[in-house]
Amino acid sequence: MLRLLQIEFQKIWKNRASRVLTISYFVILSFIALIASIKFKIGSFELHLADQGIFNFPYIWHFNTYIAAILKLFLAIVIVSMMANEYSYGTLKQNLIDGLSKKEFIQSKFLTVVVFALGSTIFVFIMSLLLGLSFSSYNEIGIIFSDLDYLLAYFLKLTAFFSFCLFLGILVKRSAFALGFLFIWNIIEGIIIGFLKWKVFDNSDNYQKITQFLPLESMSNLIKEPISRLSVVKNIEETIGGAANAKDYSVHWYSMLIVLFWIVIFVLMSYKILKKRDL
Repeated sequence: MLRLLQIEFQKIWKNRASRVLTISYFVILSFIALIASIKFKIGSFELHLADQGIFNFPYIWHFNTYIAAILKLFLAIVIVSMMANEYSYGTLKQNLIDGLSKKEFIQSKFLTVVVFALGSTIFVFIMSLLLGLSFSSYNEIGIIFSDLDYLLAYFLKLTAFFSFCLFLGILVKRSAFALGFLFIWNIIEGIIIGFLKWKVFDNSDNYQKITQFLPLESMSNLIKEPISRLSVVKNIEETIGGAANAKDYSVHWYSMLIVLFWIVIFVLMSYKILKKRDL
């Protein structure tokens, strides 16, 4: 396992673009801390985000994992490029000649995906813990370490998304086309969701019983948007006469199970394609 990881990270580190993107990803992740200094001033009204509870425990686990997940495209480019470079530079064929089996090759790529996801999760955990200890109004141990299931959901979300990117990289062979396909698939899912919501189920929530099984939508369902949980947002809704927010923000076991299913599917399909392909 360590040998396979060493091979992959050596390839990534020697590629300047991948190296820059990886470093940039973690640097930009750390910029979440700058949110604490953002202030909005409209006339006499001033809004300081850090004072609105975004760094309070346990809400911070929800907020930071949601924001950090938006930045996953940086590592997605690395994953897709990592696979595309195997074809462009002939390293895939050379690895197989040197004795690496196709199964080991897929294992090495998937291990890299898991390490990227795990590294990002640990980074977000440490950063959130430091921000929470600095700004949170609640510092009891029981409160600090509650809702950590958002970190597990974040790890699964990144692993699934990167596995999808790995599959596209193997399927399409070119990073630009693979990323383009990812964008197109996102649009396709949006069309399916819109059609089911507005045409089939007449704007009811029943469409979600079907759309929750779509790959990108299932990943999205792991961590719901946290903004509407903020007290300032709820106060604004009440002021303008909005209905009470009954949205479910929990991380559900069945959502994680669906995403785990897609991870297995993407890895198996990647292996099947590579196994049948004439290199």
